[in-house]
Amino acid sequence: MTETVLKLHRVETYYGRIHALRGVSLTVQKGQIVALLGANGAGKSTTLKTISGLVKCASGSIEFMGRDISRDPAHDIVRSGLIHVPEGRRIFKGMTIRENLDLGSFTLKDDRLRQQRIDQVFALFPILKERQNLDAGLLSGGEQQMLAMGRALMSDIRLLLLDEPSMGLAPFLVQEIMRVIRQLNDEGVTILLVEQNAKSALKLADYGYVLETGHIVMEGDGQTLQQDESIVKAYLGS
Repeated sequence: MTETVLKLHRVETYYGRIHALRGVSLTVQKGQIVALLGANGAGKSTTLKTISGLVKCASGSIEFMGRDISRDPAHDIVRSGLIHVPEGRRIFKGMTIRENLDLGSFTLKDDRLRQQRIDQVFALFPILKERQNLDAGLLSGGEQQMLAMGRALMSDIRLLLLDEPSMGLAPFLVQEIMRVIRQLNDEGVTILLVEQNAKSALKLADYGYVLETGHIVMEGDGQTLQQDESIVKAYLGS
């Protein structure tokens, strides 16, 4: 029997008077990669920010592991295991790679577990281990994305929200990031992925939703959406 990790039901979100999300409903089952796709301004990032409590849900419900979190503060949502890697990496420049990773483990009380997570991140991203004492602001864009993902992995993850992880990266780095996403999922991490690189996202996704001006306009399994050229041209870019 499948377990529902995340369920949005008719979620409405505003930025002042701007109606950003209009009745968004979606579901993520345990072990899935679910892709959330659409053009710029469609509401993809707003959806993730609303889920993680960075933007308040005006109405509707957001259930995580069977509990309504739509009114919970962001720090409590993190403690519950819902971890958000925002668009643009948002690493702490002026701090070392190791210090950035340590900040990601603030919910952990066990030093041995913290070290275990560090070792896991370094195994996944060896370049971070090599440069762990380097100022994070000196990293390339791809390395910063690795650090942002590694910082997220320091927590007790039950659901990982990834917002545009391939944005601005060279093609070979996009392939590497997508490989890591697949590996994390193979290791049991459930993922909700926002990605403008639709073809790459749909190759990974078990299921996908297409957003247009704050509405879900289409949904289906990843393979079906990937093969439907009318969907790609209309909503996802050629």
